[in-house]
Amino acid sequence: MLSSYRLPPRLAAGWALAAAAALFAGPAWADPAPSYAVLLERIGQTPSVVEVEALGEAAEARVRQARARPNPALSVDIENVAGSGPYAGFDGGDLSLSLTQGLELWGRRSARVNVARAESDAAILRRDLTLTDTAARLALVYAEAEAAQRRALLSEEALSLALADARAALALVEEGREPLLRGIQAESEAAAARAALDEAEAERAAALARLNAIAMLPDPATSIETSLLDASAAGLAGEDRLSPAVRVAEAEAIVAGRRVAVERINSRPDVTASLGMTRFGVEDQTALTFGVSLPLPLFDRNRGNIDAARAEFRAAEARVSQARQQASADRSAAVARLGSSGSRVAAADAGVTSAEEAYRLSRIGAEAGRISQLELRAGRAALINARSAAVDARLARVRAEIDLARLEGRAPFEGKH
Repeated sequence: MLSSYRLPPRLAAGWALAAAAALFAGPAWADPAPSYAVLLERIGQTPSVVEVEALGEAAEARVRQARARPNPALSVDIENVAGSGPYAGFDGGDLSLSLTQGLELWGRRSARVNVARAESDAAILRRDLTLTDTAARLALVYAEAEAAQRRALLSEEALSLALADARAALALVEEGREPLLRGIQAESEAAAARAALDEAEAERAAALARLNAIAMLPDPATSIETSLLDASAAGLAGEDRLSPAVRVAEAEAIVAGRRVAVERINSRPDVTASLGMTRFGVEDQTALTFGVSLPLPLFDRNRGNIDAARAEFRAAEARVSQARQQASADRSAAVARLGSSGSRVAAADAGVTSAEEAYRLSRIGAEAGRISQLELRAGRAALINARSAAVDARLARVRAEIDLARLEGRAPFEGKH
C-alpha cells in the first residue's frame, strides 16, 4: 500500500544533497563595489576619456602652432670666384647676403588659425560626447551587474522554495496521500532550480567582471550594495538642449566650411619679399638688394582642392541634418519609454505582492490537502516569474534613463545617485 511506502534511497539521498547545497553553498559576497556616484567621479581615469583629453590638448596645441608666422630664410651666395684673370682666387668674388620672408597675404594666417580653432572646439565637444557615452556605459554595466545579483538571489530563493515544496510533497507521498510520481517530479524541479541557480551565479560573476573592467577597480568587486535599479530618474531637460551628437556634427560642419575658405586663399599667390646686401669684390663696393617673388597661377589654381572642400562641407551639412532628425526621434522614444517604465515598475511590484499572497495561500492549502501539488507548483512558478519581471522592469527603467541622458548630454541619474 502507498501508506507503507518508503522513499527510495536514491531519492532521499538526492534531497539531502540538494538541501545541504542550498544551505551551505551560498556565494561569498565579501567585497562590495563602490557606488555608481563614486565610480562616476573616477570616470576621468578611464582610457577612452584619457584619450579624448589628450586629443583635445593636441588640438589646442595646433591652434598655438597655427598662430605662428613662417620663419624667414637666410641665404648666402658667393659668385665670381675661383676663375681666371681678375676672378682668380676668392678675394675678387661677390658676396650676397639676403633675408626672405613670406608675407601671408589675403588673410592666409587668420584662415589657418580659424580652422585650427574650429577643430579645437570640435575636439572639446567630442570629449563631452565621450564623457556622456562613458557615463552611460558605466551606468548600464552597473545596473546589469545589480540585476544579475538580484536574479542570483531570486534563483537561490527559488531553489529554497522548491526544496521546501518537495519536502512537503515527499511527506504526502510517504503518507500515501500523493502518488510516487509527485516525488519524482519534485526531484526534477529541484534539480532544474539548482541548475538555474548555477547559471544565475555564472551570469552574476560575468556581469561583475565587466563592471570591474570598465570601472578599472583595483580590487575586484564581488557584490553590489548601493542600488541603481531603485534610483529615480532625473528630470527632463529643456527641449532646446541639443544632443551632444548634434553639437559635434555642427562643429565638424564649421570646420569643413572654414577649410573651404583656406583652399580659396591657397589659390592666390603666396608672395614672399626679400632684402639683401651684395659686396662686389673687384670694385670693393656694397649695395642693397630688394625683391618680391610670387608664383604665376598658370597651371595650378587649386580648383580641385576647392571643389573637394566644398563637397566635404555639403556632406558635413547633411550629417548635421541627419543627426538632428535622429536625435529628435530618439528623444521622443526615450521620453515615452521612461514615462512608461514607471508604470511598468509599479505594475510589476503589484504583481509580486499578489503572487506572494497567492503562493502563501497555495502553500497552506497544499499542506492541508485541499490544493494539489500541481497548483502549488504553478503558484511557485508565478511568484518566481513575477519577481523576475520586477527586476526586468527596473532594468528597463534604467536603460530608458540612460538613453535620455545620452541625448541630453548628461550623466544618467545626474543629481539622483
